[in-house]
Amino acid sequence: MPPANGTSTPSHGSRPGSTKPGTPISNTSNSSLILRKQLLDLQKSPVDGFSAGLVDDDNILEWQIVIMGPADTLYEGAILKARLIFPPEFPLQPPKMIFDSEMWHPNVYHKGDKKGEVCVSILHQPGEDEWGYEDAGERWLPVHTVESVLISVISLLSQDVPDLNSPANVDAAKEVREDFASYKKKVKRLARRSAEEAYD
Repeated sequence: MPPANGTSTPSHGSRPGSTKPGTPISNTSNSSLILRKQLLDLQKSPVDGFSAGLVDDDNILEWQIVIMGPADTLYEGAILKARLIFPPEFPLQPPKMIFDSEMWHPNVYHKGDKKGEVCVSILHQPGEDEWGYEDAGERWLPVHTVESVLISVISLLSQDVPDLNSPANVDAAKEVREDFASYKKKVKRLARRSAEEAYD
């Protein structure tokens, strides 16, 4: 597995690792301590299916992720690169997960400012869903970790048929409904490309 520099709604403003104006320094310090412990735990006890490290050793709030495509799925053989961007308020607020590898999936934005961003319940703001699609228990909770987020995303990619409720990529959702064979072909092609690009 290529190293990532170390080991279920869903615009970037300031630098991901910077403290937002008005954010108490103690929040950022607490986030850093929690994230450094989680990174150390993953380095000591790697989890099958992904690797994680920092994009920049000086910025604990942005992680580089490599996901190995799950066996017996459309993504088998893929090497998917992504980033996790944590807010200074972590773990009270969820991170964002953004795929750098090109993705074609109903739960991953495909264009615009949110291109590559994963839309899955576990990464949604905590509390009640104003649209009524999700229970509060399905959304972000402070007990979640990097490991639980990535296991949830890998589970999302492992589904035989993607969840089409409230899709982030409407075109991919439409293709799943109307021409599933074409959808599968496109996903497999992108999976192969991700593996080729990983070794360039």
